[in-house]
Amino acid sequence: MSTQPTVESASERTWHALDIKDVTAALQADDQGLTSAEAGQRLAVHGPNTIETSSATPWIVTLLRQFVSPMIGILLAAFVITMLLREYVDAGAIALILALNAGLGFWQERKSARDVRALATLSAPNCTVVRDGAAATRPAADLVPGDVVHLESGDRVPADVRLLDAKSLQVDESMLTGESEAVTKQTGVVTEEAPVGDRINMAFSGTLVRSGRARALVVATGTGTELGVISELIKGPPGKTPLQELTNGLERKIGVIITAVSAVLFFSGVALGNAPGEMFLTIVALAVASLPESLPIVLTVAMSVGVSRMAKRHALVRSLPAVETLGSTTVIGSDKTGTLTMNEMTSQAGWTTAGEVELTDPGLTLSPAARQMLLIGALTNEARPDRDDPSTFIGDAVDVAMAKAALRTGAVTMGEFTTAPLAHAPYESEARMSQSIHRVGDDRVLFVKGSPDALLAASVKIQTDDGVAPLDLEVVQSANHHLASRGLRMLGTAFRVLAPGEQIPEELPAPSGLTFAGLQGMADPPRPGVAEAIAACHRAGIWVLMITGDQPATALAIAAQLGLPTEAEPLTGAEILTLDDEALRARLRRVGVAARVSPQDKMRIVQVLQDSGEVVAVTGDGVNDAPALKAAALGVAMGASGTDVARESADMVLTDDNFVTVVDAVEQGRVTFNAIRKATHFLLANGAASLLAVSISVYTDMPLIFLPIQMLFMNVVTNGVQDIALGFEGAEGDELNHPPRSAKEGVLSRVLWWRTVIAGAWMGLAAVGMFLWGLNEGLAEEHARTLTMTLFVMMNFFFVQTSRFEHKSVLSDPFSNRLLVVSSFAALALFWVAVTWPVVSNLMGFVPLSGGEWALCAALGVSVLVIVEAEKWVRRRLTARQHA
Repeated sequence: MSTQPTVESASERTWHALDIKDVTAALQADDQGLTSAEAGQRLAVHGPNTIETSSATPWIVTLLRQFVSPMIGILLAAFVITMLLREYVDAGAIALILALNAGLGFWQERKSARDVRALATLSAPNCTVVRDGAAATRPAADLVPGDVVHLESGDRVPADVRLLDAKSLQVDESMLTGESEAVTKQTGVVTEEAPVGDRINMAFSGTLVRSGRARALVVATGTGTELGVISELIKGPPGKTPLQELTNGLERKIGVIITAVSAVLFFSGVALGNAPGEMFLTIVALAVASLPESLPIVLTVAMSVGVSRMAKRHALVRSLPAVETLGSTTVIGSDKTGTLTMNEMTSQAGWTTAGEVELTDPGLTLSPAARQMLLIGALTNEARPDRDDPSTFIGDAVDVAMAKAALRTGAVTMGEFTTAPLAHAPYESEARMSQSIHRVGDDRVLFVKGSPDALLAASVKIQTDDGVAPLDLEVVQSANHHLASRGLRMLGTAFRVLAPGEQIPEELPAPSGLTFAGLQGMADPPRPGVAEAIAACHRAGIWVLMITGDQPATALAIAAQLGLPTEAEPLTGAEILTLDDEALRARLRRVGVAARVSPQDKMRIVQVLQDSGEVVAVTGDGVNDAPALKAAALGVAMGASGTDVARESADMVLTDDNFVTVVDAVEQGRVTFNAIRKATHFLLANGAASLLAVSISVYTDMPLIFLPIQMLFMNVVTNGVQDIALGFEGAEGDELNHPPRSAKEGVLSRVLWWRTVIAGAWMGLAAVGMFLWGLNEGLAEEHARTLTMTLFVMMNFFFVQTSRFEHKSVLSDPFSNRLLVVSSFAALALFWVAVTWPVVSNLMGFVPLSGGEWALCAALGVSVLVIVEAEKWVRRRLTARQHA
């Protein structure tokens, strides 16, 4: 036979829709496995059964990337000019700022996620494969299409395989589909349109065999597997966050303005008779004065504060800009299992002839019939307490749920539960039931649980509180339908007392003559507080969409409990394939649930929403969520139940796996952005004032009003200390009572832009006035310059206080940010040292001032606070009149 067949990935070829004979023919293999020679030749063609990981960005590339922003470019030009002019002190100060900014950016980028590397941890290291007619343990990396492998309980599936035969095989595919319940497998043909979760004749690489055994044919390896397809989807660099887009845009605007103004000033200054060297020094002073050099530091500090606050609320941020992105979020696409729900199958309700019972009711009193129903579910059961933690159970999710319900309600004791049965037949997909025989008193009793339809077909009577009665099928079917309509998975329970001389066969046959005991309905319940958190999102203008691989009916039932829209039918993966982007966008607007979706579907939903201008946050825990987590503006992974792949693809990890924490983080994200906005407003107003003052000094033929090193000292040291403290500004309390800010708004709102112009113009004009007054009074240039800089520092002392609030007066809460109060006085102290200490004052070009001069500057400095607070008061009055 040929040893180099053309093999497509499990996603590209519908292996599940082919008969086993057609599969083996397509793979040019048979069910007896390959020879070593054939396997070796195929390995050379297809490569090893591994997933390639992306290499890390070289450190030198990361470092050089820190010098490509407009703001850094201007500072680099200023550094070169000052070096050429031999102004080495100024050049050294600029170099220090460049190094500090580059160091912060380099450190932040090197901490970023490692993308798809965690996928390698899901690959099985070894497997049992048939080679040369004999089964042997080999490295899973050596597998090739056409190999025959054996699967047993506890194995991780080593490749995508088509099942040849299966015995009670159940596979946990939650990492691919999001379903918490293990999937029962069989070998029959499945429809071509079946999504991954419904391909029950296949097992996929990285999934876990919970129980049973099987023999299977490898159909795809490495990047051709479903896991490999996901790895390709999440490769590549992440997109920029909203804050990064805004700050980059702001830097570009500042850069263009400063470059244009500098060019105009240089040429007009030379034309007016100034020396080129003097004008070069002037435009350096202008650039240094106007640039918000401490803005990158403030951004890092504000986001770091947000990271710290979020960590206290069980949210660990892996990327600093993610803090602010949460505050910009307009859509949260949330996985269901483990995020909105508990990720734990729980018996919710039961039914017997005595009526329905809510099994989660702590004050539940059991009727005899209900006790019997729960006892059967616990004794026909393969779940067992964990040896290390007896309160935790190991086993199939349904078995665990029924065992916990019986033990919690007292229907069975731990001793009865752990007693070995006389005989047991595990769940069989063909029979749709499991059976156990236990000794109860002097009797031997056959207990059966499984599909209600299958048990009803084998039952002739029904248990009541008063004994046994004839079976009424319509009553049971009606109860079953009623509970199933709540989104519960329904199981029936039944029993038969064995005759005294009846033999127990080695293999239990299909049961008959049963007495139907009752029904149990189970589901993965919503987490406490999630419904309230979703309501808070709606109040905050955030659209919440459930995106899950689970069945539509189950997802819709949970959505109804959580307050998500359920009027429209859930969007499904099959429907998504038929829609173009515009139609998909319109369909998404009408639904609250997208169910039975693939990883590709999830990622497309995110991309379509983001293309329409939404800022999308996605929560998830499985490998199937990783592409969407990577594509979203913000990926939020589950820390407790999540896979390594999901965590490595995400920007934030929740340590408590709780959607409520996402909403807490959204609030903190808005607090963080508001702090950044206030700090940016403070810096830009100062830059505008400096730009105005230096421009006026050139056109009025004044001496240079500020030296570059003086502006660097004020921008980075005195103002920087206060601006960083603004990054610690706390919540104002109404963050979740208004919609997300418009993407068109930018870093500053219209109100703050207007206030920036007013404050900047006043401070710039006041500085020019003070400088001219000093010169007219006969003061030396250094003295007048020191007096002007002192006024500028004083105005900033008061301006930073009023910058704390966008709308309300600082006088209403002047000391809530104690760090800012302390840092403001510390900034004044640092400036006083710079003016009075000869070692520093000689370097900076300052001269000592008298007490009267200090008092004059302080009195004039408070004027900016009066002006801004008056503008706030007028605005509040106008707003009140509009709402009157």
